[in-house]
Amino acid sequence: MSAPSDHSELPPDARAMVLTASNRAYAGVYDDRSGKALAEGMAALGFDVEGPHVRPDDVDELEAVLRAAVDAGFDVVLTTGGTGLSPTDVTPEATRSMIEREAPGIAEAIRRYGAENGVPTSVLSRGLAGTAGRTLIVNLPGSTGGVKDALAVLGPLLPHVVSQLRGGDHA
Repeated sequence: MSAPSDHSELPPDARAMVLTASNRAYAGVYDDRSGKALAEGMAALGFDVEGPHVRPDDVDELEAVLRAAVDAGFDVVLTTGGTGLSPTDVTPEATRSMIEREAPGIAEAIRRYGAENGVPTSVLSRGLAGTAGRTLIVNLPGSTGGVKDALAVLGPLLPHVVSQLRGGDHA
């Protein structure tokens, strides 16, 4: 089977997982709005989406979900929440243990997009991006606005990323 060569279109079998890191959403204190918005946004981009899976802010729990997603062969895993400066925000730490190759430009572009669009606090996100096997993992802020900003950045990139991770050549 040959690798896809068209970088402008997402393959019809592209799969994404959404993972929400939030103690309060996990406990049912409030609804996971950012995870739902992220899942809807990824579906609108053409992905078959699993989740959102809501987990507490716990490195071991988050790492276990990330590892299972990579082992299951998801093309993209997007997390929402746990990227700030609060002592309980540990999503980047869980992600760092999984990433084999960093893609810092993606996380930087998401922060920059937010800052350039009127959200100066977007630069406080410690989110990471990188690959584990053939899976792209990207940490997003735990807000619907942060998800919207991230999707604006990721939407044009993901068809090329998925093609590259599946072994496609540069156009």
